[in-house]
Amino acid sequence: MADDDEEPEEPAVELGEGPDVAGVPLAQVTSRLHFGIEVSEIVRREGDTEIRTPDGPRELGELLDASDETYFPTRQEFEQAVRAVAGTGPVATE
Repeated sequence: MADDDEEPEEPAVELGEGPDVAGVPLAQVTSRLHFGIEVSEIVRREGDTEIRTPDGPRELGELLDASDETYFPTRQEFEQAVRAVAGTGPVATE
């Protein structure tokens, strides 16, 4: 059995040199919320958070304003609604 106290010799994932990506991943914001939750509560808590989209960073509150939803019973429904407005695809780097 391996010793859990041993430090890894190298990072698990090699981080490369390159341009930064503006905004935070949608999953990071989602992990800070609890579901079911009203849109107004999400906007109050995370509305000014910029998330990564294919068109560059956008405020979550702006994306939710473009959605017709008022309540999200599950994490999946929240993420689907945000992606429906923000789009999917590669995220631009700076």
